[in-house]
Amino acid sequence: MKDITIIGGGIIGLCSAYYLQKEGYKVNLIERGDLSDGCSFGNMGYISPSHFVPLASPGIISQGLKWMLSPTSPFYIKPRLNLDLMRWGYHFWKSSTAEMVQQNGPHLIDILQVSRRLMFDLKNDIGDTFEMEDKGCLMMCRQQKTLDHEFHLADEAEKYGLKVERLSRQGVQQLEPDVELDVAGAVLFKDDCHLNPGKLMVALKNYLEKSGVVFHLNTTVTGFEKVNNAITTIITDKGAFHCSELVLATGSWLPVVAKMMGIRLLLQPGKGYSHTYEHVENNVRYPAILVDGRCAITPWGQQLRIGGTMEISGINNNVLMNRMQGVYDSAKRFYPGLKIDFPPADKIWHGLRPVTPDGMPYIDRTEQYNNVIIAGGHAMLGISEATGTGKLVTDLIQHKTSDIDVSAFRLNRF
Repeated sequence: MKDITIIGGGIIGLCSAYYLQKEGYKVNLIERGDLSDGCSFGNMGYISPSHFVPLASPGIISQGLKWMLSPTSPFYIKPRLNLDLMRWGYHFWKSSTAEMVQQNGPHLIDILQVSRRLMFDLKNDIGDTFEMEDKGCLMMCRQQKTLDHEFHLADEAEKYGLKVERLSRQGVQQLEPDVELDVAGAVLFKDDCHLNPGKLMVALKNYLEKSGVVFHLNTTVTGFEKVNNAITTIITDKGAFHCSELVLATGSWLPVVAKMMGIRLLLQPGKGYSHTYEHVENNVRYPAILVDGRCAITPWGQQLRIGGTMEISGINNNVLMNRMQGVYDSAKRFYPGLKIDFPPADKIWHGLRPVTPDGMPYIDRTEQYNNVIIAGGHAMLGISEATGTGKLVTDLIQHKTSDIDVSAFRLNRF
């Protein structure tokens, strides 16, 4: 049986390794960091079948232009002369139509539903060490017009078979008796789950190491050698690695690494911010998307994480405090009774989400090489789609027909 090399140790790379080793493959994983941080660690930990509307959707362009005028807004594109950004922006605009949402929605709900089911199987297999709960997620709204829109989305969700509950202000407050709220109401998506993403990453890595997956950490890919239409060798700063089959799962660095192979991908890193409070007095009980505020909140016992924003500013480690200020202010508006302070600068986490122009991931074999599969571009749904993606990658390696239609995830759709 062939050896498989995975480049990228985020949640997509680890889940791909999980399913491949289950099928008996020998797996090597190359990762530029030490697997102690990254976008897979600091996110909100959601498994969200409720997110069946792609990021590129009607109204997002006009709303985004308004947000760019505010330094604390949840969306920002740094103006710059960059051809890849302009091409990405053009296709984002083309994808933000009702017709495209109607076309992509069923594919998105398919992978989200499969991933939810597989995540429960994974938990049972590797052990329940990452605080997974399936109590649902609240879509909370402060304005009545926003709530009306969420109720409409709830109607659409029910058509996909999702379980929802429409809540008044009083109904939401009953679910959160320990902290004062200021909301018009909410929709509870009962199929949604949440977990601690950092603990999931640690648990998966430990399991995979015990199962024989070989990790090459702090190892940066610098190039590739090819023979005809196959990648044969991966060149790194720690030496060369022979390659039989290659899975590229490098998150926001996907275009950078793919370009070394001569492959151009439309993808932009979308920076997000979060902060985790360790001991919250009278903590919230439910994870929630604060719809008007475009941010999110997740509890784990006495811990509480707030996070959000989408900052398209390239690959960098710059922290714009105003962006985190916007997240904090939104949390306090929705939860005026929540006793949390604005975090110090050195305690603000940031990470880069890989965003495609239509909000759909890339999961496909390349046309240029017969032994390369690309898996990435999951934006804010990396945890939500990780297990399903890992299973689809394994199907591609085995040249098997998948249980769901993967045509929406093809590489050449732009």
